[in-house]
Amino acid sequence: MIQQSQLVSAIVVFDIDGVVRDVSGSYRRAIADTVEYFTQGAYRPSLADIDVLKSEGVWNNDWEASQELIYRYFEAQGQQRNSLELDYHAIVTFFQSRYRGPDPENWTGYICNEPLLLQRSYLEELSAGGIAWGFFSGATRGSANYVLEKRLSLQSPVLVAMEDAPSKPDPTGLIATVQQLIRYEIDRLTPVVYMGDTVADMYTVEKARSLYPNRTWIGVGILPPHVQESPQRCDAYAETLKIAGAKVVFSNVQELTPAEIQKLL
Repeated sequence: MIQQSQLVSAIVVFDIDGVVRDVSGSYRRAIADTVEYFTQGAYRPSLADIDVLKSEGVWNNDWEASQELIYRYFEAQGQQRNSLELDYHAIVTFFQSRYRGPDPENWTGYICNEPLLLQRSYLEELSAGGIAWGFFSGATRGSANYVLEKRLSLQSPVLVAMEDAPSKPDPTGLIATVQQLIRYEIDRLTPVVYMGDTVADMYTVEKARSLYPNRTWIGVGILPPHVQESPQRCDAYAETLKIAGAKVVFSNVQELTPAEIQKLL
C-alpha cells in the first residue's frame, strides 16, 4: 500500500466483477440459472441478453437484474408484471444457492471457480508508482472479500461493497472509497480513475464529476472476457462503454500501467 510520506499522483478505484475476476461463469451463469428456474425452464438468457439489459445502465445489482429479466419474459407472453407474484427474497435465495452454494458458511458454488483478471504484483506496481488504490463493487462484502483477501491475499483493502452504498450508477460508493483513501494524507484534488466493465460504472463516474467538478474523474472501460470471443462483439461493447463516458477501453485491467495512468492525467 501507499506510504503516508509517499507522493500520490492518482487514485485508482476498481470495480471487481468483470475487472478483477471473470464472472461470466459465475454471477452471469447464476443470473441465467435463476431466470430459467423462475420461468419454469421456458427462458434462459444468453450472456448477450444480459449485456443488453446491463447496457441500460441501471441493472448493476444481479438479483434485481434476474428479477427484471423474469418480468420481461412474462411481459413478452402478454402478462402484466403487477399481476405476477414474484418473491424477490426467493429469487435472491435461489441465486445465492448457485453462486455461493447451498451452505452459506462453506462456499462451494460458482464463486469458487472464477478466473482472476489481475495479480497482486500489479497492485504492488501501482503502489510503487505512487498510485493509491481501492475497490468499489456492487458485490456483497463477503463475495468481494473472497476474491480480495482469500484469492489475492490482500490485508484489509479499502473496499466499499453492496452493503455500504446505494447501487451504481449512484456515485455514493465511489466517493466513499475515495474518501477512505484520502485519509492517507492524499491531496483532496488528486485525480480519480474508476475502472469498470459496465455502462453503470461509466455513469457512476459522470455523476461523481457532476457532484465534485473540481476533481478530475476518469472512467476507464474494461472489456469482460465473455465479450472478447469475437472482434465484432468486442468492438460493439467497447463503443458502448465509450458512449457511456469511458475515456479509454482496455481488454485487461493490467494494461492500465502507471505510465498509461500518467497519459490519462
